[in-house]
Amino acid sequence: MNKRNFILGATTVALLAIDVCAFFKNPSTTNITSMLKNNEQKRTKTMPPAAIAASSSGSQPPAVNMSAKEQKTAKIWNRFADGYAKQPIKDEESYQKKLEMTREYMAPHSKVLEFGCGTGGTALLHAPYVSSVHAIDISSRMIEIAKQRQKETGIENVDFQCTGIDSMDVPDESYDIVLGLSVLHLLPNKDGVMKKIYNKLKPGGYFMSSTICMGDMSRMIRWVTSPLSFLGVLPELNIFTKAELTQSMEQAGFTIEGEFQSGKDKAAVFLVARKL
Repeated sequence: MNKRNFILGATTVALLAIDVCAFFKNPSTTNITSMLKNNEQKRTKTMPPAAIAASSSGSQPPAVNMSAKEQKTAKIWNRFADGYAKQPIKDEESYQKKLEMTREYMAPHSKVLEFGCGTGGTALLHAPYVSSVHAIDISSRMIEIAKQRQKETGIENVDFQCTGIDSMDVPDESYDIVLGLSVLHLLPNKDGVMKKIYNKLKPGGYFMSSTICMGDMSRMIRWVTSPLSFLGVLPELNIFTKAELTQSMEQAGFTIEGEFQSGKDKAAVFLVARKL
């Protein structure tokens, strides 16, 4: 293979990987920039004064060391972070629907955790409706982009931190709401993560998740993604069905209270689960 063909091949694989990563991870913030600008006036009217004071103090969640597996996966996302950030939201209508459903459970006093926050667009959009958002991601580059967007928008009640859900160390019953958007299928141990989320929620708290259930997808998709994951081009993907996902939530102690599936992507399911 000559150098030109090698470069073309490598570029094709990279572009494919970026596109697939954008499909499997949280929506990027290309479209979200305009949404944030539209929310600016709303933000200043609705943000609780206590939240502004707390965020202005400069306090940040404690830094946490990530596991070796998280660090390995983080390197993959770091490679694709800039390309991913430029990807537009593929299904704007469904994204807006999920935002609206989530906000039905938010209140000015709500403390929110979002894990796998990507470049931070969703966390920043929800910030005006709650007291605080602790947004985490294992990709340091994703967090850098998120902090830059936060600086550009002036939103103050979001704390972005580079860590993973398995490595974060906060007391149990710390949050009213936990968000896991397009991320559970990227974690090797969804059952263990589900239990940890349950413990971090206050009694009566809510876990909102948007998940691609690859077990309900065509085998062709798995044939394409599995080799890329094996080669380290894509992160490891956890394959399970919607039925297995809901069972995992219920075994952790959650009750499913809401559900949404877009007609465009029936393998992706948005669930609202409550801790009783």
